[in-house]
Amino acid sequence: MASAPEDPVLERYFKGHKAAVTSVSFSPNGKQLATASWDTFLMLWNLKPQARAYRYVGHKDVVTSVQFSPQGNLLASGSRDRTVRLWIPDKKGKSSEFKAHTAPVRSVDFSSDGQYLVTASEDKSIKVWNMHRQRFLYSLYRHTHWVRCAKFSPDGRLIVSCSEDKTVKIWDTTNKQCVNNFSDSVGFANFVDFNPNGTCIASAGSDHTVKIWDIRVNKLLQHYQVHNCGVNCVSFHPSGNHLITASSDGTLKILDLLEGRLIYTLQGHTGPVFTVSFSKGGEMFASGGADAQVLLWKTNFDELHSKDLNKRNLKRLHFDSQPHLLDIYPRTPHPHEGKVETVEINPKLDVIDLQSSSPPVVDILSFDSTTTTDTIDRTQPDKNGEDISAYFMNPSLVQPGCSPAVRKKTEDVSDLLSDSQRSVPLAVTDALEHIMEQLNVLTQTVSILEQRLTLTEDKLKDCLENQQKIFGAIHQKS
Repeated sequence: MASAPEDPVLERYFKGHKAAVTSVSFSPNGKQLATASWDTFLMLWNLKPQARAYRYVGHKDVVTSVQFSPQGNLLASGSRDRTVRLWIPDKKGKSSEFKAHTAPVRSVDFSSDGQYLVTASEDKSIKVWNMHRQRFLYSLYRHTHWVRCAKFSPDGRLIVSCSEDKTVKIWDTTNKQCVNNFSDSVGFANFVDFNPNGTCIASAGSDHTVKIWDIRVNKLLQHYQVHNCGVNCVSFHPSGNHLITASSDGTLKILDLLEGRLIYTLQGHTGPVFTVSFSKGGEMFASGGADAQVLLWKTNFDELHSKDLNKRNLKRLHFDSQPHLLDIYPRTPHPHEGKVETVEINPKLDVIDLQSSSPPVVDILSFDSTTTTDTIDRTQPDKNGEDISAYFMNPSLVQPGCSPAVRKKTEDVSDLLSDSQRSVPLAVTDALEHIMEQLNVLTQTVSILEQRLTLTEDKLKDCLENQQKIFGAIHQKS
């Protein structure tokens, strides 16, 4: 049975990545889609039919995150090779590289004005970068385990982060302090983001849950238990009325936040789904996962365009105004433990004339990259290893309710790990752990020095400017 006109519809498949897709991002004008993959490449897809795709070569390991700048003139990417790259999204594909962290970078995010970039890493730190000068500004240290994601609030005044230490933290970008802390005793959040007006945050949990917190009253508003495996990513519709979720159970689910219920389950991927994102206007969304495919969907269910939304929000700028439906405020938790009536959409059954796009791909080597395509092919993970990518993204997601193929592969990897661990003497293991602790201390020391150097530079600049003003005043008097 075909979907009703108001239901979401799968429009196209994009095939070109050789391994799992880890991140997707629409250009601000909605004409292009950037994707990151386990195959070490970024790809830029034109949404026009038959248009060629660009594959950007430069990272030397899994690319974990990609995002367009708000102006659309830059692409930022983070990788397991510990670097962040800024790319110009055209056929030249020039890039600059930041030696950003001392461990894999897990996420990148631009502020809404495009002036800053925040990066999160397995070195337990969050770093903020100035895009105009392309330089490091400061680090945020309070997490005690890998930081999986960090995002700016819409107004840029806050940053939300989540970590495997089972906390979600809110940071003030002005005083660089942690101002709020949500903790979870069951699982940790894989992904976290602000809703469009910045009053709430949504977290995608390794414990299969999606939670929405009101950061004004520090209250859990909604709690959804609709997936059978860990949730890897969420994306708010620009209206703020709907949230889409991507899970290792192979499905996407769409939640109606005003009614507090699940309304759609989308089946299109053949393995864990790692990423999902709405376009800026909300007319489309894209998803990617372990099957190495990128799926482009037409939204249909929420026709509120961004211009209408901006007009509506302008009327609500006064702090004392009454709570609005768009604030999702306040609502009781929704456990969803009973059977829920939802619309299930399986495009492979419903859509016969689906477009499958395998456009001509142009390889673009980064101008500062000395890596050849041959060496990249050698260092790529197994091309049939989509399941291993599920293990990389989050071992704890692979649980009894998940795909048996993924679980078997993970067990194989665990066996390999335990074999190698058994061959390492205990004294050596202790020594390595001690070295890692020392490296963590050194990393924090270097970060503090970086911050002090930045402050010293700024003070020197102010001193020089003041000196020039004094000389100018003396010269005028004489």
